[in-house]
Amino acid sequence: MLLYLDCDTGIDDAIALALLLAHDDVTVAGIGTVNGNTSAAQAAANTLGLLALAGRDDIPVAVGAGRWRGGTPHVHGGNGVGGVPLPRGGQPDSRTAGSLLVELARRHPGELHVLATGPCGNLAAALRAEPELPGLVAAVTVMGGALRTPGNRPEQAEANIADDPSAAAEVLAAPWPLTLVPLDVTLRHRWSEDDRAALAAARDPVNRAIAAMLPAYLDSYEPRFGARQLPLHDPLAAALATGLVTASDKPRLGVRVDVAHGRTVADPAAPGIDVVLAVAEPAGPVILERLLRNGS
Repeated sequence: MLLYLDCDTGIDDAIALALLLAHDDVTVAGIGTVNGNTSAAQAAANTLGLLALAGRDDIPVAVGAGRWRGGTPHVHGGNGVGGVPLPRGGQPDSRTAGSLLVELARRHPGELHVLATGPCGNLAAALRAEPELPGLVAAVTVMGGALRTPGNRPEQAEANIADDPSAAAEVLAAPWPLTLVPLDVTLRHRWSEDDRAALAAARDPVNRAIAAMLPAYLDSYEPRFGARQLPLHDPLAAALATGLVTASDKPRLGVRVDVAHGRTVADPAAPGIDVVLAVAEPAGPVILERLLRNGS
């Protein structure tokens, strides 16, 4: 599978990236960063640092933009990755994230899979730059939205959609094969302190770096869950996009973005997209096993 990742590297984006790098059948052709958990520039620095730890300086990382709302340091730390210092990686690609996506899609028509784990600003920019983009990509997976469960922002919104709702509206309405992975399913798949400890004990430097990030994430979710657990938002989307886990409930639903309130709304009149509401197996152990296998 040839894949382009669009992210706002944050802690769960870092896990998703590590999972993609650990997947034998996935080739990451390029990465774009967007404003979200942290700024697009900081997200690029975080991504390049993780790639340096993984010995993967061959993957281009392009800085995008999108709407900027100040990030979420109370969840992801001041630098987006729990305050953990990462090595200085290479330089960002000279292209914008949207341009990189368009170029990859043109170069590999019908082959490129797109995974978005942050707000949709870069994907919307790419759609405006290349109206034929929906016919050039194989599939699009977006982590975002909340349909039948409360959101994690005001007005029952979810962060990735709420941070740039106009862009999300463009992306969800575009005529490409799109799968939405909302909070309805991601909140049910979690890691605990034991999973963090397993990563910390691994020899792989990427796994150890992620383990060092996780206390900040666990701290932010412990009051909500009443237990020291964290949800696997972006890693679950990556696992679904690559076939590592399988959806057991994936209805095709009309979904639109209520731009004024930054939330996703079920609407039979809206374009139909596949929405993952349940996964066949607990995803946490599957994701951890794949990361540990890579770092053994």
